[in-house]
Amino acid sequence: MASNLNKYETILRDNQYLGGAIPCADDKAAVEALKGVVIDPNFYPFTFGWFSLVSKFSPKITESWTGSMVSQEVAAPVAAADDKKADDDDDMDLFGSDNEEDAKAAAAEAKAKAAAAKKPKKVVIEKSIVIFDVKPWGEETDLDAMAKAILAIEKDGLFWKTEYKKEPVAFGIYMIKIGCTVEDAKVSIDDLQEEIEALEDYVQSVEIAAFNKV
Repeated sequence: MASNLNKYETILRDNQYLGGAIPCADDKAAVEALKGVVIDPNFYPFTFGWFSLVSKFSPKITESWTGSMVSQEVAAPVAAADDKKADDDDDMDLFGSDNEEDAKAAAAEAKAKAAAAKKPKKVVIEKSIVIFDVKPWGEETDLDAMAKAILAIEKDGLFWKTEYKKEPVAFGIYMIKIGCTVEDAKVSIDDLQEEIEALEDYVQSVEIAAFNKV
């Protein structure tokens, strides 16, 4: 198929159709053969424009096409002669210059889309905000020291909020509310909760007070 595309590209560089100035039976056959084939406009711009144009013809029109494609060796001279013939007989120009412009526009649009597809897509990092209620063993527990120990936990994708709140629990005992933002793909909330609970010198229990997706 690549060899055919190269042959078509050579002919179509100097001709509107494989048959020269007017389509021929080989134009019809080539279009049928190329259906379902991806024609890269970067490598085959003339073939892409030709296909975009010729594929618009109805079967009723293509059935009337006769003759064969011009040879690659004489493509340019034949194209010149056919152009003169087309000028002498406007009736043979089935669509005129409008379709040629449409084909060029379609090729340009395809190139633009191909260039856009090559641009790197923005990566969206999913994150969550978590608030923990951390209860100490008793009123004698140093809450500031407990918070400092929690903030010392480091992980890739974990971002602690440096401020925390002290809130009463009962019988003069206070707990702290402390929050963080995590990258979901990197940090397990369950594992993080277990690491906080592992601070046994300070922590009696840990509960998730709030969990929201960013």
